[in-house]
Amino acid sequence: MSAVSREIQEVYGLCHRAERLREQGRYAESEALFKQALALAEQTFGEDSPKLITVLNNHAVLYKYSGQFDEAEQLYRRALELAVRALGEQHPEIATIYHNLGGLEHARGRYAEGESWARRSVEIRERLLGADHVAVAADLAALAGILDGQKRYAESEPIYHRVLAIFELAYGPEHYEIAVNLNNLAALKNATNQTEEAERFYRRALAMKEGLLGEEHPDVAMTLNNLGVLLKKTARLEEARGMYERALAIFERTLTPTHPRLLACRANYEKARGAGGRPALGVERA
Repeated sequence: MSAVSREIQEVYGLCHRAERLREQGRYAESEALFKQALALAEQTFGEDSPKLITVLNNHAVLYKYSGQFDEAEQLYRRALELAVRALGEQHPEIATIYHNLGGLEHARGRYAEGESWARRSVEIRERLLGADHVAVAADLAALAGILDGQKRYAESEPIYHRVLAIFELAYGPEHYEIAVNLNNLAALKNATNQTEEAERFYRRALAMKEGLLGEEHPDVAMTLNNLGVLLKKTARLEEARGMYERALAIFERTLTPTHPRLLACRANYEKARGAGGRPALGVERA
């Protein structure tokens, strides 16, 4: 095996380990490995090599999860420039980066800015893979969340149902993507005051995430916070406080002190403790 081949394996091995740490909510450890992988890739292949695309994209995903949004955007845009140059505009890798840029704008709360990215990812992937492919469903789910952020619920709800049907056919009744979309559909139902349906979807999403990710994962905390918002809205303050307390403990351990999810959950908890009439914050799509 050549030295370059060994270094390729080392880069992607580091990325794989970093992704596993991200999935476990261990963001600081994941970041250290991604930085190591990127430095090695740049040194080995050069800063303009298409071999950097995957490293840049996946490192940016980690930054989005950890709330380092400006850093994520820089890496996504660098990955996009390299990908367009190497692969052309109509390639699955381009669709993935568009999807991720849309998700980043969603995380920032800049929904209108994210919509064009999300629609471009759907258009490319439908053309390449067909309307019922799971990758198309993932793009559609991201678009639905962005439409929700703009309160365009009549447009987003049928998209969520289409997405769930594709995922359930492909994956069976339990899968992480199904849990994410149940959470998102619950948020829509809550926003449109269909609280019984919202609670049912939140509790299904929570049970599925706990089973798949473990009870101490940041994604579990997000759904706990959202369920707390619903419980407070329906005047079940003690239950709401319990959800917020559990979510806050997870967020404080796994996120930076200024992360929007942590700040929103802490604000919700304080309002529930005071039993105030102010609306809760932070109902979030995954």
